[in-house]
Amino acid sequence: QYILSEYRELFGTVFQDYKVFSLSITDNILLKVNPTNEEKDLAIDGMKNSGIYNKVEGLPKGVDTILTREFDDQGAVLSGGEYQKIAIARVFAKPCEIVILDEPSSALDPISEYQMYESMMKACQNKAVIFISHRLSSAVLADKVYLLEDGQIEEQGTHFELLHKNGKYADMWNKQAEKYRQEA
Repeated sequence: QYILSEYRELFGTVFQDYKVFSLSITDNILLKVNPTNEEKDLAIDGMKNSGIYNKVEGLPKGVDTILTREFDDQGAVLSGGEYQKIAIARVFAKPCEIVILDEPSSALDPISEYQMYESMMKACQNKAVIFISHRLSSAVLADKVYLLEDGQIEEQGTHFELLHKNGKYADMWNKQAEKYRQEA
């Protein structure tokens, strides 16, 4: 009974293995060519929310800069974290009801990751968000955490409930937190 194209429009995704294309930054975010002015504004909002806009604005052609030098010698070559912010901007620029994020901050430094989470929380109000991550610092923001192992739900609850349960989640949290304490 579903109209497949309408069903797909409900979802916005950022996968760990994202792709960028030898197109303008705007086209990469909207995943289409010849966008309307309204769509371009959505792409710019997406860039601002993902934290890449200041970098893009400083490029010679701004949002019209071509990514990669595959077909354009003047194309921009960005860092892995900057490309990831382009991919994240796609979700911010798409009016969708369900957001799926698979390790969306794997290439980001801790400050950029924090800023991305803050923006994500604002942009995803009144949306269903499925967030897949091995960095448990992101789980603190979740309404519900599911610890999966071998395709099975091993534990579920809020971050604080799982810490008090003192099971596998708490063990993983403590090991990750200890790593940050040692680095500090």
